[in-house]
Amino acid sequence: MAVTAEKIFVNLPIKDLDKSVEFFTKIGFEFNPQFTDQNAACMVISEHIFVMLLVEPFFKTFTKK
Repeated sequence: MAVTAEKIFVNLPIKDLDKSVEFFTKIGFEFNPQFTDQNAACMVISEHIFVMLLVEPFFKTFTKK
């Protein structure tokens, strides 16, 4: 039986991307530059779990609520 590895991405709105990345870097988290730009940063929690830190205006484009 083959096991497929799934990835989980949790999206969180943040006010200041640079300060958030600086904070999480200082406490030991790493970021995947492939999924990081001026609107978002991809924080690596594990091989299959990631947190997307999204600036609030960009986060709002994901939902009308």
